[in-house]
Amino acid sequence: MSNSSFLILFIAFIAFMGLVPFLLRRLGIPSVISLLIVGMLIGPTGIGMDLISMLSRSLSFLGDPAVDKNIYATVTASHFSSLVDSLGSLGLMFLMALAGMEADFKLIKSVKSSVISLSILTFLLPAVAGYLLYSYYCPNELAGKLLYASLFASHSVGIVFPVIRELKMSRTKFGAAVLISTVITDIASIILLAVSVQIFRQNQNISHMIGKGTLSIFDHMDSSILGNSFMPVFLLIVLVYLVLSVFLVDRVGRKLLEIFTPGEDILITIILLIILAVVVIGELFGINLVVGAFIAGLGLARIVKREDMLLFRRFESIGYGFLIPFLFVSIGMKTDFSAFAEAGSWSIVLLTVVLLVGSKVLSGFLALRITGFSNAAGFTAGLMTVPQLSATLAAAAIGKDMGILNDTFFNAIIVLSIVTTLPIPNLVRLVVHKTGLSFPVVEDVSVPRVVKDDELL
Repeated sequence: MSNSSFLILFIAFIAFMGLVPFLLRRLGIPSVISLLIVGMLIGPTGIGMDLISMLSRSLSFLGDPAVDKNIYATVTASHFSSLVDSLGSLGLMFLMALAGMEADFKLIKSVKSSVISLSILTFLLPAVAGYLLYSYYCPNELAGKLLYASLFASHSVGIVFPVIRELKMSRTKFGAAVLISTVITDIASIILLAVSVQIFRQNQNISHMIGKGTLSIFDHMDSSILGNSFMPVFLLIVLVYLVLSVFLVDRVGRKLLEIFTPGEDILITIILLIILAVVVIGELFGINLVVGAFIAGLGLARIVKREDMLLFRRFESIGYGFLIPFLFVSIGMKTDFSAFAEAGSWSIVLLTVVLLVGSKVLSGFLALRITGFSNAAGFTAGLMTVPQLSATLAAAAIGKDMGILNDTFFNAIIVLSIVTTLPIPNLVRLVVHKTGLSFPVVEDVSVPRVVKDDELL
């Protein structure tokens, strides 16, 4: 891909990413949903428009005359899509780090009972639903049942946090309870995923995982080394990682502030390096990027929120002003509408959607009702846990690559991600506005300024 082709593609991409949300916002469509729609229009989603490929073909005259124009266009589109995907991963990392920075330890302690009930119920009920659904069709495949249970149990922090933020619930007990329990549930679902993969590898006598692009040492070692002790070892590693990450990041951050001032550019670079280091170390031990970035943000929270919060606002500008929009656009680009036609068994698809939505809403409702919240708050919390995005799709892709999930179940997860990601955030907003749901802001807790939606994108 020539520099000229890249420049023209990038300009067109940024223009499209800015213009479409601006127009859709006038119709009352939130920015997150607008960016997902942009991704669907730009990428090869099966709805008739693939802007990247179209532009790549039109720019083929900029390539080497000795190279076939079709090949040049295909390679250019592939490289540019990879770039967008990489920027989307960085956007997810920034989003989760900012979510960790906005979480306050004092506020977490005040909603301990709600966090515990939400974490347990929103993990357990959906996991049981997924397990039973897979058991109905494939009763003898334990690894598949556990994998499907982990897919049902996982949440989408990348959707939950922006919705909480937009509704100005970041500084409320409700927002803190939903956000923290979502991360805890994601950690638990990642552990369950790792266990299902290990069981499958042992049953199939696979010496190493055939998955693509994984850093986890567990996926590159002989499964017989740990044997039945894999689960306790993995749980211990996760616990040690979480504790050490928060402790060490906080200590390193304090030392940095003794050396640099918040206004120095080098401090932004070093703190970004710390976040990346925590994420990479987590990936080495099979801990998802979502968890690693959030934990790094928690460790840095007290550092970036000191004094005039200049440091936090600079991070916020980089994230929401540039990288985070790529996250939602890249998700939209991966949405495959052809899955609706190729799903095979629509009974599996329908049961997957109905059972997941039902179990998520019920578990969220029960969890908050037993801790003193209203019916509307419980229903809203349940809805917030419904969307299934990057973590779910990544786990499903691992299962498909290894042969744990067949095409029918994999396509059911794709359909699930489509029908839960697009309408649910709008439904949450509708419920909040119709019921007049509001929560008191905890004034004694120092938290960052909540940026308005129209300031972000």
